[in-house]
Amino acid sequence: MDLRQLEYFQMVGKLHSITRAAEHLHVSQSTVTLAIQKLEESLDIQLFDRSQKQLSLTTEGHVFLQSVSDILNRLQDATAELQEYRQLQKGTLRVGVPPLIGSFLFPEILAEFTIRYPKLQLSTIEESSFAIRQLLERGELDLGIVNLYQPSPLLETLPITTEQLVACLPLSHPMANNTTIAIEQLRDEQFILFKEGAYNRHVILEECKQHGFVPNILLSSDQIETIKGLVVKEVGIAFLIHAVTSRNHDFAAIPLANPLYLQFGLAWKKEKYLSKAAQAFIKFITEIICSPNAPR
Repeated sequence: MDLRQLEYFQMVGKLHSITRAAEHLHVSQSTVTLAIQKLEESLDIQLFDRSQKQLSLTTEGHVFLQSVSDILNRLQDATAELQEYRQLQKGTLRVGVPPLIGSFLFPEILAEFTIRYPKLQLSTIEESSFAIRQLLERGELDLGIVNLYQPSPLLETLPITTEQLVACLPLSHPMANNTTIAIEQLRDEQFILFKEGAYNRHVILEECKQHGFVPNILLSSDQIETIKGLVVKEVGIAFLIHAVTSRNHDFAAIPLANPLYLQFGLAWKKEKYLSKAAQAFIKFITEIICSPNAPR
């Protein structure tokens, strides 16, 4: 039994004529006749009553026609739905985004992408870069924006932007007017850092360690606005990327004397099937990177 035999059977069952069915299907009568014969042989049952001038379905033929019609309709619907996915008229995309990217870069990306592909549904998950890597490796996310500090052998990556870390100090701080700050000058400060798993936190702790001290971590948060607010209220100091602080004037954002950078990129699991929606997003990001106004 094959799909063509079912299609021929359905048409003959509807028209009660092999001749008319063949004309409608644009094939020869012998082709339809042979297909029906093979179908009956494979089922070991007679589907048509041939004793009369006009073909009519047997009782079993009526039952089978209902099932075949349902199958072919479902197949037609499934094919049409896949066409919508192929033409990016339908689809869901699961993307992981770290808090830092979610606060400054991703909203613009999301806005542009939804304008270009309004029928695609973008589902975002905000997690640390480390957590997003794990979700990608387990196949639980389609794509993710991560820090490219340690390449994963399981992931493909596409660099997007490189951002410099700056120290965020209250305006009343004695060093608020400095052009740069050495990390060792901050050894007695109360630090406000991102939570465990955030590469931003890892970079700062490693830099402090290299300069011979362990910072006093007052609290940890993944909420950018919370961190900014605490700096403004003189609770402690923080470290954010320049792009996040560039529009803030209620606290000082000062580069470190020994500059620290974070590189972000789009990542997906190697050898994992990429949907048309995922392929479109990768192409979209590539176009952004290659544009004259691409983030650096």
